[in-house]
Amino acid sequence: MMFSKILIANRGEIACRVIRTARKLGYQTVAVYSDADRDAPHVALADEAVHIGPSPAAESYLKVDAILEAARKTGADALHPGYGFLSENAAFAKACADAGMVFIGPPPDAITAMGDKALAKQHMLQAGVPCAPGYLGADQSDAVLTQEAHRLGYPLLVKAVAGGGGRGMRLVRSDTELQPGLEGARREAISAFGDGTLMLERLIDNGRHIEIQVFADAHGNAVYLGERDCTAQRRRQKVIEEAPSPVVSPAMREAMGRDAVAAALAVGYRGAGTVEFIVDEHLKHYFLEMNTRLQVEHPVTECITGFDLVEWQLQVAAGEPLPARQEDIRLSGHAIEARLYVEDPYTGFAPQTGTVVYWQPERALQPGIRIDDGIRRGSVVSPFYDPMVAKVIVHGRDRSDAIRRLRAALSNAPLLGLKNNGRFLSDLVDHPAFREARMTTTLIDQWLEQGEPLLQAPAPSTAAWQVAALALAHQQGSSWRANSVSAYSVRLKCGEEVRSVRISSDGQGRTTITMDEVTTQARVIAWQDAVLRLELDGVAQTAIAVFAAGAWHVAHAGYSHVFSEVSAFPDADALKDASRALSPVAGKVTQVLVAPGDAVREGQQLVCVEAMKMEMWLCAEQAGQVQAVHAGTGEQVEAGAVLVELSPGSDVTPTETH
Repeated sequence: MMFSKILIANRGEIACRVIRTARKLGYQTVAVYSDADRDAPHVALADEAVHIGPSPAAESYLKVDAILEAARKTGADALHPGYGFLSENAAFAKACADAGMVFIGPPPDAITAMGDKALAKQHMLQAGVPCAPGYLGADQSDAVLTQEAHRLGYPLLVKAVAGGGGRGMRLVRSDTELQPGLEGARREAISAFGDGTLMLERLIDNGRHIEIQVFADAHGNAVYLGERDCTAQRRRQKVIEEAPSPVVSPAMREAMGRDAVAAALAVGYRGAGTVEFIVDEHLKHYFLEMNTRLQVEHPVTECITGFDLVEWQLQVAAGEPLPARQEDIRLSGHAIEARLYVEDPYTGFAPQTGTVVYWQPERALQPGIRIDDGIRRGSVVSPFYDPMVAKVIVHGRDRSDAIRRLRAALSNAPLLGLKNNGRFLSDLVDHPAFREARMTTTLIDQWLEQGEPLLQAPAPSTAAWQVAALALAHQQGSSWRANSVSAYSVRLKCGEEVRSVRISSDGQGRTTITMDEVTTQARVIAWQDAVLRLELDGVAQTAIAVFAAGAWHVAHAGYSHVFSEVSAFPDADALKDASRALSPVAGKVTQVLVAPGDAVREGQQLVCVEAMKMEMWLCAEQAGQVQAVHAGTGEQVEAGAVLVELSPGSDVTPTETH
C-alpha cells in the first residue's frame, strides 16, 4: 500500500491542512479546483493542480469521474478526501480502490455501515453502545413518520440518514412544526446527499455534544484520543470546540472511549473517525452518529495529545500500525477551536459573500496559537460552499488560559471585507454560560429568539469613529486631504448611525477631530500595509484601516466596523422598495411559492434562497398582488437580485401557495 503522490479531493482550509502535512512527510500533492477556486490558496500550495468543473459542488467537487481523471492525469496513487463533499461516500472510496488508488480513509463497508444513521444505530445497539430512542424504519411515508413522532414525543430531531455536518436536520417541538420539518430535512438531504431518507430521534433536551476521536489500523489495533466538547452550536452546526470537555471526568472519559472503540471495531473500522455522543443533564451519554472521516475540529485533539492526526492517517493508509498504544496517550493542557464563518451573527447568522480586503493571520501567531485557513487577501468568497473560511486554535495550560489566548488571537487577526462572526466568537467564550460550562446545543438558538445582548450588533466606540475620521483625513500613503484645507466637516455613517465630524490639520501630521462637541488630538505615527499606528490624546495604539468599495474597513480594540462618508446628495433609488423582493445573498433558489397574479398578505413567504447551508425566506413586506416572478427553482441568483415584484393592495384575498 505504498504511495508517493496524494490528490486532495477537497478545497479551502482542509485542503491546505492536508497538503502541509503531506509535504512535510515528503509526499507530492495534487489539488483540484472549480471555477470559483481557480485562484484559491490550496491551488497554489499543491505541487500540481487540476481544474475539475464549474463552481457548483455538484458539478466539480462531487464529480467522481472528474476527480479520478485528475488523479489519472497526474499519476496520483493515493487520495485524501478531507471532510464534507465525498469524504463519507462509500461508492467513491470503492471507485478509488477500483482505480488502483489508496483511499486515505476507512473501508467502503465501514463507511456504509456508519454513513447510514439508521444502520449505524442498529450496529451500536448490537454492540451494546447506549442510543437515544428513535425511528429507523424503511417506511418513509409522512403518515408513518407522523405516527412515530407521536409515539416518541416532542421535542425530537428529524435527521437525514446520509451525510452529516448538520445538513438535513430539523428540530421539531410540536405537531405544527413536524410537516415543515420533514419537508425541509428531506429537501435539504436530497440536495446535499442525493438521498432523502429520514430518521427520527428523541431529542435529549439541554444536552451537551461530546465526541470521541478514535483511530484504528489494519492490524486490529484501535485507540481513542480523548474527547472534544462541541456543545456551542447554532442551527445544529458547531462554532466552538474544546478539548478536554469541562464536564467530563476521567471515569466518564474512559467509559465513552471504551464505547467509541467498540463502535469502531463493530464495523471493521480503519483510520480516523469520530464517535459523537449527546450527554444529558445527568452526564449519561447516548450515541448520535459516527463521522467516518477527519473532523473539522481535529486540531484541538492534536494540541492536547501532541500527535499530527493527518500524519497518522497517512501512516495507517500505508499499512503501518498505529504510532501509539492506548497507554501511551496522555492529555496536556486545554485547547479551543473557533470556527471563523463569513456570516452575520447579528442578523440570524445570514451567510455573506464578497471579497476579502484584509486578512493577515500571521500577526496573531504566538506560541500556543494556530490558524488554519483557506483564504488570503483578495480571495472571493462565493455562495457555493460552506461559509467557514478559517479556524483559530489555541492551546493553554488550562481552560482560562486558553480562553484568554483565543480572545487575543481573534482580536489580532481581524477579517475585513465581509461580515463575519469573529467578535461573536470572542464574546461567546467570555460569556458566563460558556465560562461556567452551562452551554447546551440549543442555547445559542434560544438566545437568538430571546434577543440575548450577545447577539446584538455592537456599536462602534468613540475611538473607532476617531480612527475612521483620521483614516479619511489622511488616506493611506499620503495626507493629501489633511493638507489641502485647514478644516472641513464630514458626515460618517456606520450601520444606521450617522455622526458629524469636524476635522482640522496643522499640515504637520497633527489632526484635531471634533465630534459631539468633544475634541481629540490625533496623529498618524505610521501606516503600512493597512496597519495604522496612531496616537489619540497622547496614547499610542494600533488599528487596521483599509479603504475598499467606497468605505473604510476599520478594526480597533477587537471590534471591526465599516464606515462610509455620507453624500450631501442622497440617492433616492437607494430607499427601500417594498414592491420588490430582493435576494439577501448570492445563492440558489430552492422554492418558489407564488406566481404572477397571486394575491399575498404581508409577511407571506414568497421565495426561498439557499446559500452556504442556510435557507433564507423572502416574505412580502406589504399586502398586494404578484406582478412578476424573476427566478425559478434551482436557479443561481446574485445578492440584491429582484426575485418577485408586487403591486400594493390591502383589499386582496391571499392566494394559497403553489
